[in-house]
Amino acid sequence: MRTDVVLLFVAGAVLLVSANNPYTSKYDNIDIDRILNNDRVLTNYIKCVMDEGPCTPDGRELKKILPDALASDCTKCNEKQKSTAEKVFKHLTKNRPKDWDRLSKKFDPQGTYKKRYEEHISKS
Repeated sequence: MRTDVVLLFVAGAVLLVSANNPYTSKYDNIDIDRILNNDRVLTNYIKCVMDEGPCTPDGRELKKILPDALASDCTKCNEKQKSTAEKVFKHLTKNRPKDWDRLSKKFDPQGTYKKRYEEHISKS
């Protein structure tokens, strides 16, 4: 019985620590403007996250964290990641609305995160 309690406590502590770990900053210095202004490169990233094409290492990382980042309102993101995400969202909504709709349908079928994002943008 005592061993079960200890194991339960350790498992809870591991979950708590992993839930609060920030996302890697390894890709914070990529040139997001270069990606957004290059249709071929941006299309490849979109295909990656939509499971329609191969992924670069940073594309795989994005694809891995995107659902959690959306669900948690980017609470594990650092400021650079938040500003990059906002820049990408603005670019896609303005310049690639069809891709924005496809991504929204995949990652936000109920429109929960899209509504939260639009409220945030209207305040800034």
